[in-house]
Formats: sequence, structure tokens, C-alpha cells
Amino acid sequence: MTTPTTARPVFLVGSRDDPHVSEVARRVEQEGVETVVVDTLTFPQDTRLALTENLDDITLDGRRLGRPGAVYVRSFHAHPLTFGVDATEAMDDDWRTTLVAFREKATLVRGLVGRWEAMGVPLYNPLAPDWRTPKPVQLSLLAQAGLPVPETLWTNDPEAVRRFATGRRVAYKPVEGGAATQELGPEDLSDMRLGALEAAPVTFQELMPGEDVRVYVLDGQLIASLRIVSSALDFRQHEESIEPFELPPEVARQCLRATEVVGLRWTGMDLKRDARGTLRFLELNASPMFLGFDARAGTDLLGHLARALAAAARRPIP
Repeated sequence: MTTPTTARPVFLVGSRDDPHVSEVARRVEQEGVETVVVDTLTFPQDTRLALTENLDDITLDGRRLGRPGAVYVRSFHAHPLTFGVDATEAMDDDWRTTLVAFREKATLVRGLVGRWEAMGVPLYNPLAPDWRTPKPVQLSLLAQAGLPVPETLWTNDPEAVRRFATGRRVAYKPVEGGAATQELGPEDLSDMRLGALEAAPVTFQELMPGEDVRVYVLDGQLIASLRIVSSALDFRQHEESIEPFELPPEVARQCLRATEVVGLRWTGMDLKRDARGTLRFLELNASPMFLGFDARAGTDLLGHLARALAAAARRPIP
């Protein structure tokens, strides 16, 4: 038996100052559905959140929240390095206490989203696939499923890097992100340069010289595929043009399969052609940016996402 209901509010987890949050809220409300922003950037300083042991007993800024119709998860702002967070002064003053505070914040916000997931609320995206999203897991799962990924090494072992780089061109980048991809040169294989691996591991990957492709999948449907023209190894901030194009049917099927493997309801994925012309998966992003692609390529990713959230909010509760 299902309980008929009018549209329940769509909750957005992130910062009101994030254009992706504010634009999704605006478009969802154009669909006639109320939105509520859980501002994780201003929590805990200016946003008040209270949970009891009862699953649905949740209060935000003094308002008792009912069951959401759907939830868009943009960012928890759960680390000092998160984009938009300014914790420099606090870290300089007392880094240990600041990190503990961020840990406590992250635990409560994740607990909030986890409660909604336990209620069966549609989450874009849920917490359940979190363990699959780090690239050292993600690419391995994709390869295990028979999907094309580049040969990749994640390591802090200098000798492993030298072996991997023998006889081929290699790109390197951070394991998590935050810096541009660069090509590994002979000087990078020196003892001094590789000694930097003592501070942090690095991703090393076969260098793929072909075009960059961004694909968006929403609720099991491929909603956009874009070709990014750039002469730079890392296209970010170096896009010359972005244009829609039709994926070959086999690649389209691979993209849908990749989304299933990682367990995402909503994703923007990056693919790149290798020297033989094969499109290989670099990453499936669980909170992709899309407004810039809409502006440059004339797509309507914002509309697709807003309509999906509004439709979920109108569905009867099972």
C-alpha cells in the first residue's frame, strides 16, 4: 500500500553561496516544489541542527523537518581543504582542535544524510557507494567489470614508479585531486624528486593523448555527452570549446554500466582517448559541476536534475 501525498520538500545539502545549490533550488521551486537548504558551510557556527535517537526527529534552525521528498547532496564542507572553506586562521591558531571540530561536524552531517537514506529517501547521491568512489577503488571495480580504464599506479614507492614509467609516457596527479595533471619527465625520476613521495602518495597513469569527453548520467539515463577541445594535458581552465556529440552505442552502454558498478544515481564522468583511440574511464564524480557545461555547450543539465528531484518529491511514500 502506498500513501498519496502532495510534493514533499527537496532538501539541498551544501552552501547557499554555491551557485549549484542556489540554481538547483531555484529550478526545483519553478517546478512547484519547496526546497530547504541544509547549509553545511555555515554549520555549526550559524546553522543549528538537532537529532535525537528517533530516526525522523530532526530539527534545523528550530524547524522540525519532515521526511524529504528527495535530497541533493552537493558538499558536506567537512574538511579544512574543502572548496569554499576558510579555516586558515583557526588552523594556524590550533590545528588539532580545528581538525577535531571538522571531524565532529562531518560525523553529524553524514549521520543526518544517513538517516534519510535509511528512510528510503531518494538521494542524489546516497552514502552507500562512498567506499566505491575513491579512484583507487573505483578504477579497480570498473576494470574488474570489463570496462576500459588506463593503466594506473598509486604509490609512494620510488622503485615502483621507475618500473611503471619504463618505456612509456606517464602522467601524474594527486590521488584525491586539487592539482593539475602533468607529464612525468626524466628529471622527475631522480632520487630527490621521488623522495617527495615520503610526504604523500601520487597517482601515475599511462599518458593518453586523445580527446577529453564528459558524460552525465541521471537515474540510469544518459542525459549529455560532451567533447572538450583543449590543447592542454589537463583541460580544466584550458577549454577551447565544449560541444555535444553522440557517443558510440557501445561507449554509451559502458557509461551506464560504469554508473551501476560505482552505485551512483547522478554522476558526471570523465573519459579520455588513448593512443589507440579507445575511450577510457578516468573518474565518475559523485557531485559533478554542471553549470559551466550548460553555459558553454547549451545543455540543460540543471533542468534535468531539477525535474528529477521534483518528480521524486511528488511520488507517494511506499
